[in-house]
Amino acid sequence: MVELNKCKVLVTPTSYGKSDPRLLSELENQVDEVVYNKTGRPLKSEEVRELLKDCDAFIAGLDTIDRQALETADRLKVITRYGVGFDNVDLVAAKEKGIIVTNTPGANSVSVGELTIALILSLARNIPAAAAATRNGEWPRQNGITLEGKCAGLIGFGAIGKVVGKRLKAFNMRVLAFDAFPDIDFASKNGIEIVSLAEIQKESDFLSLHLPLLPETREIVNIDFLSNVKKGAFIINTSRGELINEKDLINALENGQIRGAALDVFSKEPPGADNPLIGMPGVIVTPHCAAHTDGATNTMGLLALNDCLAVLKGEEPKFRVA
Repeated sequence: MVELNKCKVLVTPTSYGKSDPRLLSELENQVDEVVYNKTGRPLKSEEVRELLKDCDAFIAGLDTIDRQALETADRLKVITRYGVGFDNVDLVAAKEKGIIVTNTPGANSVSVGELTIALILSLARNIPAAAAATRNGEWPRQNGITLEGKCAGLIGFGAIGKVVGKRLKAFNMRVLAFDAFPDIDFASKNGIEIVSLAEIQKESDFLSLHLPLLPETREIVNIDFLSNVKKGAFIINTSRGELINEKDLINALENGQIRGAALDVFSKEPPGADNPLIGMPGVIVTPHCAAHTDGATNTMGLLALNDCLAVLKGEEPKFRVA
């Protein structure tokens, strides 16, 4: 436990407190100093290392928090991840230094789920291309795909997968889900079928990724996976870019095995103009914005603030992951 009015806190998510300034006021009123990320992007390891030298707490975004970043963090008590994923945090190094790590589970589930639905609709009706053509003075008559009667496969059936599945059922779609530890009761009540990954690949017209990034899920969408997917299916990823081998996806798009893709995340962010996926027809790209809504950012901000202050007060945080 430390005295709050003598604490220094590093805050790096650029959206933190933007829609609810009271979060910033609450933090600033309780601690001695708050340092903000002014780069407009996630920080690199060496940048985090420099800023953490005399900080007691860290409300972190998608910054690289590896062993090198934590070398100078001798005063740090807590890293509070502003979001659900913590694959960018070296949990072993944090534990060695006695640093508690927390996250904000469930806070962005609805927002990420809603963007997933929007991307599925955009793929089905090719909305971005139609809008661009109309702005250019064209008046195209393009054919779309009706969701009713089609099959959606959810790879990962946690909080976000459930949000997506429940809403897709309202379109009268058949919804399949695969998860290592599926919620059978929720699936049964909402008419969602729990099946094998192979069945999802075989049956789904739309495959949506909702997995954490783990050694066993990294590049789960690769050449072998894609070769077994229903020909002409769509891929949607609002989870982690590293779940997809991008070169294999590009090949599958070029040879027609995959009809289209919607990607909110990339293995390298920002992906850069030289990434072939950016300009490929049939591919919709967004800038990792799934969780950037007023509802999600406010909830994540509040959960992060509460756990940050709890640890500094010597209390047990609500959402401890390590």
